[in-house]
Amino acid sequence: MEPNREISALFHLLDDPDTEVFTTVSERIISFGKEIIPNLEDLWENTPQTDIQERIEMLIHRLHFQDLQGEFTQWARKDYPELLDGAFLVSKYKFPDLHLTPANHELEKLRKNIWLELNSYLTPLEQINVVNKIFYSFHKYKGVEISYQNQEDFLVNKVLELKRGNSIANGILYQAVCQMLDIPVRAINIPRQFILAYFDTSSDYFNPTPAPNKILFYIDPVSGQVYTQKDVEHYFNRISVQPSPSYFKPMSNQRIVRFLLEEYSKCFDDEKNRYKLEELLGLGDILKDRGQNDDEIR
Repeated sequence: MEPNREISALFHLLDDPDTEVFTTVSERIISFGKEIIPNLEDLWENTPQTDIQERIEMLIHRLHFQDLQGEFTQWARKDYPELLDGAFLVSKYKFPDLHLTPANHELEKLRKNIWLELNSYLTPLEQINVVNKIFYSFHKYKGVEISYQNQEDFLVNKVLELKRGNSIANGILYQAVCQMLDIPVRAINIPRQFILAYFDTSSDYFNPTPAPNKILFYIDPVSGQVYTQKDVEHYFNRISVQPSPSYFKPMSNQRIVRFLLEEYSKCFDDEKNRYKLEELLGLGDILKDRGQNDDEIR
């Protein structure tokens, strides 16, 4: 944005010690939208005072966040929002200028290498063995336990770059690749876990309409480990929770991204960063009550 007299005047007031004046100035600067960010960045580079730099940084953050709120709203309003698009929006909270070309290039290599080894004669378990071989052995993706000290483990763009992610980010990537290959793998809502399930979409002469929520087996996205129904029943016994049908339904893409936002927000649960936790939860609120009809296999 070209500087003008009003912008110059506003910038000169950024060091005003009066909180009310600064608030008024900030809101006016924010009203210009993200087009004013280059001006703020130039001002930051030419400002020696650390406290004023911090004010400028917060203004830039607010502008990026305002823009991100709009992107989340647009994504949530789509009839069938793509899972990876939503996950990349989460990454934009930390990397507002995120360029997706490297991530998409890596994603395409992953998809193509799996596709080359698939054929129509493979059983569901054989399909997943192929996915696991390429994902974990050939491309060497590593799953790690969830730690709120490791922010980048939640961000799918960093998983594609570093080949390392926790169960949520790995699981989102795993499900997205399976969807690209028409493999019916979806995340389900089992308590205290982020786990994937392979859904039976087959039909036969006597039952031409497949049961949409019949699960053949489960997949741990940390390692690709396959679990049976009996394994899952043992898990529920161990945590003393009564299984509910809702735990075994596919999560909508909106719900998955909201869960990612909720978990990622816990990385900022300290006094200095509490506003980030609240902002991330606010982005999750945008996705509430949306996508309620997205539980079918697609």
